[in-house]
Amino acid sequence: MRILGVGDDLCLGSVYLRLCQEGHEVRVSGTSADSVGILEGLIERSDEWSAQLPWIRAAGAEGLIVFETATHGAVQDALRAQGFRVIGGSAWGDRLEEDRDYGQLLLRQLGLQTAATHRFVDHTVAIEFVRRQPGRYVYKICSGHSASTRNYVGQLDSGEDLIAMLAIERRRVGDVPPAFVLMEYVAGAEVGTGAYFDGHRFLQPACIDWEHKRFFPGDLGELTGEMGTVVSFRRSRTLFERVLAPLESSLENSGYVGWLNVNTIVNERGIWPLEFTCRFGYPGTAICGTLQTDAWGTVLRKMADGRGEAIRTRDGYAVGIVLTTPPFPYDEPRCARVPILFRDALDPLDGQHIHLAEVAREQGQLMVSGSRGYPLVVTGVDADLREAQRKANRLAAQVVIPNLRYRTDIGDALIREDMRRLVAWGVLDEGPDPAL
Repeated sequence: MRILGVGDDLCLGSVYLRLCQEGHEVRVSGTSADSVGILEGLIERSDEWSAQLPWIRAAGAEGLIVFETATHGAVQDALRAQGFRVIGGSAWGDRLEEDRDYGQLLLRQLGLQTAATHRFVDHTVAIEFVRRQPGRYVYKICSGHSASTRNYVGQLDSGEDLIAMLAIERRRVGDVPPAFVLMEYVAGAEVGTGAYFDGHRFLQPACIDWEHKRFFPGDLGELTGEMGTVVSFRRSRTLFERVLAPLESSLENSGYVGWLNVNTIVNERGIWPLEFTCRFGYPGTAICGTLQTDAWGTVLRKMADGRGEAIRTRDGYAVGIVLTTPPFPYDEPRCARVPILFRDALDPLDGQHIHLAEVAREQGQLMVSGSRGYPLVVTGVDADLREAQRKANRLAAQVVIPNLRYRTDIGDALIREDMRRLVAWGVLDEGPDPAL
């Protein structure tokens, strides 16, 4: 096949490399200035993705365009109307992810329970709201371009810490604040469920995932996009039927084709959907790939064909760890181009458990590139969650980059208590669980 990858920062580098190894023709185009240099020397790049449309058109049904973002949905809809096979999302999917209170409204209309969500466009008004109705709230900006570090989970029942944070945000944004929501905090175990949607239905099986968003071990520090995740394609039927399946007709009507994930909190009162990811997530996509026995080209083709074909997957767990360097989790114009080295003789391009992101190759040497300090992800896979975690941590220890930072506790909370709680609350399907 011919595949054109389009993304702000080209976060799916590991997928594109695997597609090349499978024998497909791949070109990529970064839409952000921050993508300059990413994947240089590894994959053919194009400064303007639209200039590659004739190349894709000439391939007919063998041509695919893959969008990574939740901000190009209208463009994807237009390309589909022109006869292109496009995987990524839709304009309606973009709205689900960005307009958080709209997403919550849809979930309520479909019969799911949601936390009370309050929309604002003025930080002063939001501060007065919290003073009148003290409590723990989660602050989330309604924008696909907002940094995860600007979201905030209130810690005090009085709301004093949230008020202080809102005052900081008010000074930061000045007279043109973005829309944002305050969502009432729900305690419980956090778990997500996601699946590939082929334009008509979700392809089975769905996955379940446990994200770790805080910067430091023990869930301390800033909220990042994600520092690591545990994924499995087993025991997901209950979550799928209760959370994802009700969305199928709406997704089909919108022309959606791509990955969709819903993050939830589960407690003794049930499942509380929190937010949508209407695009390929990272590092989730790379981690899921380690459990898929179908090649990436096959997975993309099944989505594009729209025939409801199942995705072949293996048993067990995959643990993924994000390896970062400064300035992560913040942005700078350019990261320092430093070498990526390994203690043992490893092939970082084999794509099995080393997944490259913001990297380039210069004179045969892999280098950190881009602007975020997000060079790669490592994974470990095993039927036993503890062993999958050990494998991932052992592989992370083989990577040597100046000022490398990562978490070593991905999966600890799941092993310690969350798996037991999810079983007790009836969310996970029946089956042996090596994590218990």
